Amino acid sequence: SKKRKDGLSAVMLTEAGLKRHEKENCMRQYTTSLKETKEVEKIICNKCGKEIPVLRGVPREDVLEVEKRWGYFSGKDNRVDRFDLCEECYDALIESFCVTIQQV
Repeated sequence: SKKRKDGLSAVMLTEAGLKRHEKENCMRQYTTSLKETKEVEKIICNKCGKEIPVLRGVPREDVLEVEKRWGYFSGKDNRVDRFDLCEECYDALIESFCVTIQQV
């Protein structure tokens, strides 16, 4: 302890010194940081351009989300295509099929 000018004996730890002391004596030491996150705010149908709003990560309407990685025996070897269709465009697409889809 140090003698203060008023004659009292006290341990003089500044706020920064106290934090450093706490950090050095802790088994787990943490750092605080901010991370940026990307959140979807809307989905746009690739066929008609309709905007589907997203609230707290949930689309307000259902959409067909497609991701296709093309294989070796295609002309698009290892290419990844992604697109979204609104329900109306999905219905129109499957109506154009020669063979009906299987519904489970």
